[in-house]
Amino acid sequence: MENIIEIKDYCKKIKGSEVLKNVNLTLRGGNVYGLKGKNGSGKTMLMRAVCGLISPTSGSIVINGETLGKQISFPRSVGALIENPAFIPGYTGLKNLEVLADIQKKIDRSKICETLCKVGLDCNDKRTYRKYSLGMKQRLGIAAAVMEDPDIVILDEPINALDESGAMQVREILKEQKERGAICIIACHDAEELEYLSDEIIRISDGKIEQ
Repeated sequence: MENIIEIKDYCKKIKGSEVLKNVNLTLRGGNVYGLKGKNGSGKTMLMRAVCGLISPTSGSIVINGETLGKQISFPRSVGALIENPAFIPGYTGLKNLEVLADIQKKIDRSKICETLCKVGLDCNDKRTYRKYSLGMKQRLGIAAAVMEDPDIVILDEPINALDESGAMQVREILKEQKERGAICIIACHDAEELEYLSDEIIRISDGKIEQ
């Protein structure tokens, strides 16, 4: 079955202001889609819409034949890092991911450790999340988004606070995700990096898709 997201005439109003305007997009598995636009253009709101975190004022999002908000409340298989990652401050990175993994029970500890290694973290690190640097927090957020190999991967500013080695790891992770057929949606203020990471650029301005 093809992995596909169909966004149809999607509009969203918040307090009378239209933040997404008649969005029509078809996103297919095996591709990285880069969202490009100024702050406040609607990139993050579109990501939230695909995650089912907001409901449309009109229009719909259909994921693999199922309509969000009607047949399903949230995508059946999604991993997301939107805005700032949030974890339990007194837990280690490993423990935080174990808590998340326990919700769906899809993966075991070895898979979690493997994912931590891919983002440049040590599963044996005893430091708690509150002692993590900004870059480490970002890495953990990415690990949480991809550890269960979801059908949809959404990363908002994935290279934020990362050094060059971290950026390279993000590139490799996105390559792996799209090779296994995931739909990857990313936003990045670094225009050059966004072009490099993406198979297709989607330009957003004032809540509208420009291209």
